[in-house]
Amino acid sequence: MVTIWAGIDAGKTHHHCVAIDASGHRLLSRRVANEEPELLELLTDVLALGNEVTWGIDLADGGAALAIAILLNHEQPVNYISGRAIHRASESYRGEGKTDAKDAAVIADQVRIRRDLNPLRTGDETVIDLKILTGRRIDLVADRTRTVNRLRAQLTGIFPGLERALDLTNKGPLTLLTGYQTPAAIRRLGTKRLETWLRNRKILRADQLAETAVEAAERQHTSLPGEKLTAQMVHTLANEVMALNQQVAELDKLIEARFRDHHHFEVITSMPGLGIILGAEFLAATGGDMAAFGTPDRLAGFGGVAPVPRDSGKISGNLRRPQRYNRRLQRVFYTSALFSIRRSEESRRFYDRKRAEGKRHTQAVLALARRRVNVLWALLRDGRCYELTPPTALAA
Repeated sequence: MVTIWAGIDAGKTHHHCVAIDASGHRLLSRRVANEEPELLELLTDVLALGNEVTWGIDLADGGAALAIAILLNHEQPVNYISGRAIHRASESYRGEGKTDAKDAAVIADQVRIRRDLNPLRTGDETVIDLKILTGRRIDLVADRTRTVNRLRAQLTGIFPGLERALDLTNKGPLTLLTGYQTPAAIRRLGTKRLETWLRNRKILRADQLAETAVEAAERQHTSLPGEKLTAQMVHTLANEVMALNQQVAELDKLIEARFRDHHHFEVITSMPGLGIILGAEFLAATGGDMAAFGTPDRLAGFGGVAPVPRDSGKISGNLRRPQRYNRRLQRVFYTSALFSIRRSEESRRFYDRKRAEGKRHTQAVLALARRRVNVLWALLRDGRCYELTPPTALAA
C-alpha cells in the first residue's frame, strides 16, 4: 500500500497542491483554479499516485469551502492546520523564501508527521446556518458601535450637554435626534410639545426624556461653528443607528428560530447565562460536535479559558493566558460566566470565593468560565439539561 500526503495552500481564486510520499519526496506540485472541474481533476491525479491519501489545508472555510466539500464528498480525510502554524513550521525548513508551493509542501509534510491535527467533517446544516447568521450579527453590531461613536463625536461638537445626558443606544434618544439636534431648536419646542412629539412616535417615558433634553438646552445658549451642517450629520447618523438596531433585532429572530431546530437547544440554553445568542455562537464556534475535541480540557483550551504553563529551568508552576485560541468562543464563555454570576447563586458563590483568594475580577470570571466548560461538556455528553443538584448527588 502506497500512502500519500497532500497539502493545499488555499487561496481565493487559486490553490496550490503538493503531494509527497513517506520519505517527503514531492510527487506532484500544481497550481489549480478554485473551480470544480480543476479540483476534481486534481483529486483524480493525486489518487492515482497512491492507495491512501491524507489531505491537509490551511483554511477551514471561505475560499477553501469548495475544495473541502469536494474532498469530503469523496470520503477523503482532510486535516486543518492553521496559517500561523504553517508560518512557524516554515522557519524550520531550508530557505527563507515564501511561495505557495513551499507552503503547500510544508502543509503536506506537517500532516505526514503530526498526530494532533483536527480533522474536518461535513458540517451540520443548522450549525452552518448559525455560523453565517451569528457572523453577520457580529458585523452588524460592530457597525452599530462605530456609528454610535461617530454620532457621539458629532453631537459633542455642537451640544455636549445633551450627549452626556442621553444613552444613544436606546430608541428614545435616537428618535429625539432624528428630529431635533441643537439647543435652540429644543428650547423653542419646549418640554410639553417635545413630550407630545415623542409620544406620537411611541417613545416610552417621553416626559422624562423631554425634560432631560430641555434642561440640557437651557444650559447652552451658545451656537457653535458648523452647527447647521453637524446637526444634519447627527440626524443622518441617528437614523443609521436605528436602522442597524432594526437589522440586529430581525437577525436575532432568525437566529432563535434556527437555533431551536438544533437537538442541543434545550441542553445549551438550560445553562445559567447561556441564552439564545450566546448559545448559538457556541454552536457556531464549536460545530456542536464535542467528539472533535475529545476532552473538556481541549475545549477549554480552544476557548482560551484554560491557563497554559510557562516553565523554564528551575521555574515551575508559572501559568499564563494562552495566545492561540478562538476569540469568539472565549467571548461566549466569558460573557456567559458574567451573566451567570447575576443569575445563579452557585456561580456567585464560586466567584466570591475566588475573589476572597485574592484573584482579580477577570481572573475570577475566567476561573468560573473554566469550571462551567466542564459542566456544559457533561450536559452535552449525557444529553440532559442543567440542574442545580446533579442526578448522582440525588441518588446518593
